[in-house]
Amino acid sequence: MSVLPELDAHVPIPGPVLLLGAPGVGKGTQAQILMDAWGIPQVSTGDIVRENIRLRTAPGLEFQDLVARGVLVPDDLVNGMVADRTARADCARGFILDGYPRTLGQAEWWDGFLADWGALKDGAVQLPLIAVSIEVRYSELLRRITGRRTGSVSKRIYNVYTNPPVSPGVCDVDGEPLVQRPDDTEEVFAERMRAFDELTAPVIEHYRGLGRFEVVDGEQSVEAVTANLVAALRRLRHGVL
Repeated sequence: MSVLPELDAHVPIPGPVLLLGAPGVGKGTQAQILMDAWGIPQVSTGDIVRENIRLRTAPGLEFQDLVARGVLVPDDLVNGMVADRTARADCARGFILDGYPRTLGQAEWWDGFLADWGALKDGAVQLPLIAVSIEVRYSELLRRITGRRTGSVSKRIYNVYTNPPVSPGVCDVDGEPLVQRPDDTEEVFAERMRAFDELTAPVIEHYRGLGRFEVVDGEQSVEAVTANLVAALRRLRHGVL
């Protein structure tokens, strides 16, 4: 089932979209579908920071220095880099935010930035950010993450619970051993979830309070999640135009 015509017909100008979701919910897959359908970029704070460091911009060098010294990176520094990235031509119709806003302070700054967009762009209108969280039960996420195995040579991905190899512990393609990533253990996953919940909860409540937030069940097929995600984004976008 394709949702591309539905996307084009009902959400011609996406504007800023924030996809939220814990590790393993399939956020990356859904973001790619929306990017391909709408022809808009994914704006990732990780990519932005790496680009600034590579180009040796002032913000990039400052970020690198703070991290090297173990100093907390201030929101203002990240806000500025994201603002610069979203001012590029490929973001004119909209973009999908990845990893930002991560804190309540960033979310509040971002809303103010979009509200001032008209003054910055000679009266141009910038649509407000809308946010959807893809949610999956903790037990299911744990299976998805801790069950993941990768072919040591082929790099083919398996899951011992949902997509196991024919012979336990070895790749179907070349018979080489399967490996588990160090961060795919239950202990690491629990810590990542704790950090995610701590950072994301205030952001969710911020956009929920503004009427710009919905939840989508991530324990469905990829196509069903996409359809429900598009429907949620359509409701939100039409509600805040």
